[in-house]
Amino acid sequence: MASKFEMNILELTMCLSDAVDLINEAVTNHHRQVSYIAYSIGKALGLSAKEQNDLLLAGALHDIGALSLKERLNALHFEVDHPHEHAVAGYRLLNMYHPFCEIAAIIRMHHVPWKNGAGLEYLGVEVPIASHVLHLADRVAVSIIRNQEILSQVESICEAIGARSGTLFMPEAVEAFMELAGKESFWFDSVSKSVGPLLLDKLDLPRISVTLDETLGLAELFSHIIDFRSRFTATHSSGIAAGSEALAHLAGYPTDECKMMRIAGYLHDLGKLAVPVEILEKPAPLTRDEFRVVKKHSYLTYRILEKVEALSTINTWAALHHERLDGNGYPFRLKAKDLPEGSRIMAVTDVFTAITEDRPYRLGMNDERALQVLQKMVLESALDGDIVALLREHFDEINDVRIKAQESARNKYQEFEDTLIKCA
Repeated sequence: MASKFEMNILELTMCLSDAVDLINEAVTNHHRQVSYIAYSIGKALGLSAKEQNDLLLAGALHDIGALSLKERLNALHFEVDHPHEHAVAGYRLLNMYHPFCEIAAIIRMHHVPWKNGAGLEYLGVEVPIASHVLHLADRVAVSIIRNQEILSQVESICEAIGARSGTLFMPEAVEAFMELAGKESFWFDSVSKSVGPLLLDKLDLPRISVTLDETLGLAELFSHIIDFRSRFTATHSSGIAAGSEALAHLAGYPTDECKMMRIAGYLHDLGKLAVPVEILEKPAPLTRDEFRVVKKHSYLTYRILEKVEALSTINTWAALHHERLDGNGYPFRLKAKDLPEGSRIMAVTDVFTAITEDRPYRLGMNDERALQVLQKMVLESALDGDIVALLREHFDEINDVRIKAQESARNKYQEFEDTLIKCA
């Protein structure tokens, strides 16, 4: 198995961006729209190719720190309450992945007002010009009324933006926006459902060779963004990733495929970004309707990741973790003959990790009880008996790996939480 994938970094970024925007119809495509507008303003300003690319990526991830549905909807208001909280949270998350440090710095300051030039600094820290461009692009995007013909809105949007030039927005950025606003194509592109392919075409980077280790780092970032929305899920994907990699190793997988299994573990719940945190933290069993919302997450994981061809095998292992050998799983109702061993490993690790974790309405099971549940699921033709037997045979080894991985994730989550408390 090759240790490199040929892909554009924006392909992976857009997977995450799309998943975050699935939480509610009101924010669908918001990140892509802001990304396009920010890139266009940056280009009109004459920013360098690197600065334009950074704006493109920052726009695609700018609200990543708004961890709840309430925060996402609040961010859609032109005047945002407590705007810096989600900006700091996004900065803290993205700063964990070194290649995104500059993007994180832009996002951290993307709600700082211009204030006649005073906005070049905030709390003693220099504010990047890109942050002011992103701020303007974000406010333009939230001014667009969905399901209303776009050209009929141009005049009112331009009036609202122009009235705040120099106070809320950087004048040079506003001038660049006004130039763009005179082009119908700019508005048609901004509201197009095909804005994603437009962004991929515009990124001034070649298709880059990404090693498995680099993909692993980005996937771990994804897992933190997925899991850190709730203390009850804060370590889940880390446990799945470590346990699945250990099982794959014991099953004889080569080193590269073991790394791929870990990546799959980090990404397996990507679709849960569309599940409101209020459901994840509900201190009682879910209603039927709430469970239907949760059930959709594995389907969304599959559809989001299938856009990146290089992740095809990883996607199959990751997204099919709720399928059963008897065909009674979800979302595709696949049977044993259609489920590769990697997907079966992920299913076993997911159940094992989930039932040993504390949840809002129950405590996690002890080791003996967890193994009993797994064996019962084998007898019911839900899980692969050979994989469960492998887990049982090497239980202490695999469990130790899982626990250490989850302890590491818990420490990172606590650092993340402590930082947000200090900034509140």
